[in-house]
Amino acid sequence: MPVTPRIVVVGVGNSFRHDDGVGWAVVDRLAERAAGRSLPPGTALETCDGEPARLLGLWENAGLAVVLDAAHAHPPRPGRVHRLVLDAARLPRTGSTSSHGLGLGEAVELSRALDRLPDRLVVYAVEGSDQSLGTGLSAPVAARVDELARSVEEEILRYRAREAPDDPEDDGCEDVPGAEDGP
Repeated sequence: MPVTPRIVVVGVGNSFRHDDGVGWAVVDRLAERAAGRSLPPGTALETCDGEPARLLGLWENAGLAVVLDAAHAHPPRPGRVHRLVLDAARLPRTGSTSSHGLGLGEAVELSRALDRLPDRLVVYAVEGSDQSLGTGLSAPVAARVDELARSVEEEILRYRAREAPDDPEDDGCEDVPGAEDGP
């Protein structure tokens, strides 16, 4: 039986700095949603403060890593979501759009140098408006959490569909979560 590549979803940020906690909020929402219907086997939900070595450890040996983080933009449009696929392209070294001192770009380049990049890395960066101390997301950022959770679930399902080997014994029937096989 072939080994299914590991999937990791990493919420990056600090939930005690308002919009910087958006990655953690999306991971929390995914965990809530997974209680009703589980994510595919081998999927891990993690949170991280954005330190490059921690990120590297979380996505090491992953087939798919999805990273959710707050971003700065000038001029800002709070709640705007940027999706970046980083499986083939190098990130520019011209500074960070992350809200952390060392950015995601440094973690990617360190992983690349150590040959520890995931097979596919997808980043959802959400522009925020408030990184001051305190809890709770601003209204425009909070309004994107459910949509982002759905987008991440769809990202995982698309990845699993691409990775699924052709099954010569496929009967054309779809497996339904929670359904039992017949006698």
